[in-house]
Amino acid sequence: MASIPVETPSGPYLVEYGHGALRGAAQLTAALGHFTGVCLVSSPRVWKHCGRAVQRGFARAGRAVGKPSLALLPDGETAKTLASYERLCRALARARLERAGLLVAVGGGTVGDVAGFAAATYLRGIRVLHVPTTLMAQVDSAIGGKTGVNLPEGKNLVGAFHQPALVITDPALLSTLPEREFRSGIFEVIKYAVLGDRHLFDYLEHRMAALRERERSALDWVIPRCIGLKAQIVSRDERDAGPREALNLGHTFGHALESLTGYRRFLHGEAVGWGLIAAARLAESIGWLGEEEARRIEALVREAGPLPPLPRIPPARWLAAMRGDKKVRAGRLRFILPHEIGQVRAAENAPARALAAVLSGLGDSR
Repeated sequence: MASIPVETPSGPYLVEYGHGALRGAAQLTAALGHFTGVCLVSSPRVWKHCGRAVQRGFARAGRAVGKPSLALLPDGETAKTLASYERLCRALARARLERAGLLVAVGGGTVGDVAGFAAATYLRGIRVLHVPTTLMAQVDSAIGGKTGVNLPEGKNLVGAFHQPALVITDPALLSTLPEREFRSGIFEVIKYAVLGDRHLFDYLEHRMAALRERERSALDWVIPRCIGLKAQIVSRDERDAGPREALNLGHTFGHALESLTGYRRFLHGEAVGWGLIAAARLAESIGWLGEEEARRIEALVREAGPLPPLPRIPPARWLAAMRGDKKVRAGRLRFILPHEIGQVRAAENAPARALAAVLSGLGDSR
């Protein structure tokens, strides 16, 4: 078991990583102190696969306050809405969860984001514990306290910063994850390698097949490394005021792609995968990134597995969608671009001709 600390101004917490970590949930939860009730939040699909294991893990934790209540939410980006948020808040009210209660989010990014937003606002704030069940959530979304829901106008436009009290990351939960969803998480792993860990990038170039096969040695090397990198970044910048914006690598393009396709065609990681290719090509075109490293980034993204093909989207529509992103400042588009593998920096108002060329040819292979 590895305990990875996250130190933020809102308070410190641990990400507990290890095979079988869920079995120790009761003991880990007890270390959080007193709470007056427990509500488990998940999706029907996730609960079908791991509900019993979660109930066993938290059974003793809830003994002093009664049986935990359960709320099930739809999964997937199309369910990450204000309606899902309201549905969960009303479930918490019916369960009479008090301010000293504990919300336990069991699932991927959608469940974690909606549950985290509910925890940030229900009774003006209750504790939340994350049990991420997807690779994407284990390496990224369960850590750092970003919560929220989408609007038709854009992704994650309504939300709050609310750090968890604890994150329990058990890679055994990934065994039943569909291949496409696991692959979606790999694109987020590649993002971490490009933005701040050249050793991770080299490892992925040599061991991608092992990671895709979910070999234990690969999971145990990759997941804690990504957690540690995000913990360092979040500890330095809790609320996206500076260094944390590096985590947006590939996301300005990716969020626009998700919005333009109604959150139905691409998983989040797949959209980020296309975003990484776009960021590498744009960085190369403006002279920030050498041709060889740009091609290595694109090759690694493609080695992770097939991306759904891009629809034909005119550059003007891309630009309109990107201008609705929350990262826009004073109306100026802001991109995080690689300067070299393992290092990124922000670019504002990239040359229109270069940006249009990248967007027009993004679906073409090189």
